[in-house]
Amino acid sequence: MTWWEAIILGLVEGITEYLPVSSTGHLILTQKALNLTGPAANAFAICIQAGAIIAVLGLYYKRFIQMTRGFWLRPLGLTKSATPDLQKSDVAGQKLAFNIIIAFLPAAVIGLLFDDLIEQKLFGLYPVTAAWFFGGLAILITVWLKKFHAKKQGISAAELKAATNAGNPLESLTALHALAIGFIQCIAMWPGTSRSLVTIVGGLIVGLSAAAAVEFSFLLGVITLLAATLYKSLDAGPIMLEQYGWTPMLIGSLAAWLSAALSIKWLVGYLKSHGLQIFGYYRILLALITLTLLLLNLINNN
Repeated sequence: MTWWEAIILGLVEGITEYLPVSSTGHLILTQKALNLTGPAANAFAICIQAGAIIAVLGLYYKRFIQMTRGFWLRPLGLTKSATPDLQKSDVAGQKLAFNIIIAFLPAAVIGLLFDDLIEQKLFGLYPVTAAWFFGGLAILITVWLKKFHAKKQGISAAELKAATNAGNPLESLTALHALAIGFIQCIAMWPGTSRSLVTIVGGLIVGLSAAAAVEFSFLLGVITLLAATLYKSLDAGPIMLEQYGWTPMLIGSLAAWLSAALSIKWLVGYLKSHGLQIFGYYRILLALITLTLLLLNLINNN
């Protein structure tokens, strides 16, 4: 693997990891285009997620400090001398940490049981293209239905936007709601679906505000991506390092870190004044382009 191929894969990973467009699908497409296939290439695509993880840790470091205090220090009685406000924050941090663990468990169990089967049957461009198309269609249908019902009830566009942004804060999330989001996250094991898309939608379904749903998706992504990275590193890491060495891995992770940080900031800002509709159009367009390339044998599915 050349340094520029590592940069391209890192940029694709970082830009798409937290957008509702599926980083796995984009990486599979990019790997096919660059003719980088096999266990080492697949492991590389997973391991450079480390850069995307670091991006979230950096941008949401205050939230992770809060969860660390609540999850580790509070049970040991090391936060008793804190101010009342800080103790209240520790309680909220402990609850959030437990909810993230609960939401992670379904994917952990199902992933371990079916990882090989998923990789054998679904890591091809035809399954990815189908997921892109139907995922995009689902986004657009949801948006159109909301607008239709709003118009029928005499709700203005501004009121609809306010209602979409309204909802419960992250602190209101219950363990049952977290578990529901966790099971919804398992849908994203089909490459092309998008983990961020289904977890954001899951958060909205259980009543979170758009901002809270996005944040929970990012936080849940850290533990999910970290587990996948560690698992794949142990499983195929030696093969990857033997074939590519450390340099491409470091370059790809750095590119993923920088691009993920910019992508997250852009998405948070964009969703404050826009919906997911643009991603629906993008997914459908990408699916149609990819399908055309496949049918014309301009890109290899093997």
